[in-house]
Amino acid sequence: MSTLEIRGLEASVGGTQILHGIDLTVASGQVHVVMGPNGAGKSTLSAVLMGKPGYEVLAGTVTLDGRDLLALPTWRRAHAGLHLVMQYPTEVPGVSLAHVMEEALRERERPVDGLDALLEDEARRIGFSPELLHRALNVDLSGGEKKRNETLQLAVLGPRVAVLDELDSGLDIDALRECARRIEDMTNEPSDGRDPLGALVITHYNRLLEQLRADAIHILVKGRIVASGGPELADRLEREGYGAFSAAAEEPTTPSVAGSLDDLFSGR
Repeated sequence: MSTLEIRGLEASVGGTQILHGIDLTVASGQVHVVMGPNGAGKSTLSAVLMGKPGYEVLAGTVTLDGRDLLALPTWRRAHAGLHLVMQYPTEVPGVSLAHVMEEALRERERPVDGLDALLEDEARRIGFSPELLHRALNVDLSGGEKKRNETLQLAVLGPRVAVLDELDSGLDIDALRECARRIEDMTNEPSDGRDPLGALVITHYNRLLEQLRADAIHILVKGRIVASGGPELADRLEREGYGAFSAAAEEPTTPSVAGSLDDLFSGR
């Protein structure tokens, strides 16, 4: 069984501290959901976990099966088994999805025999047109197609733990259902001898959780997890809003120079 452990994680961007001591543990087969208002630090959390330049870790540890992820560059974190489903998938002109998947598997020293058939099978499962497999990655795709594309990559690579940064953003009802169900299946079914997927899901809305069942809900406000519980916590949030949790985040902090929270891969 694989385990992602986040302990006492503090981080800043642009001189401003955003995360103030995050503690989370995500194991194989588990779905942990982080919900919070805009500016709470959700995208900062995903950026720090994947090692985006410009984000400074001030304290704490992040390990995957005991391996120190914070000491690794982004590509080695991916090799170690951590995967990001991006809120705003990157367009890569001139490089097809099939080529990207082939190179990614080779880098992981995994076989590529039968890759075309696998890609087509996964595409059918989530309603992604097989014609797009050989088109430039994410170029001229709709928002829903890009998220289906991200889900397909996740299924083919089969990481140990995935961070889903607002998978539901820009999805219509059908695309949301198909993508969420595929990920739900991955958290329940071992693949190629590997443990089921562990998922850290960042979202604003309850609708994703109708298809992707959560084991735990965590409310993030002002860089702190102020409440944790079962799925009923998301129901309470739907009724009462984030204001019901704001008081718990009012602890003294020492912010420095103001910065900005950009998209995870903007400016790279």
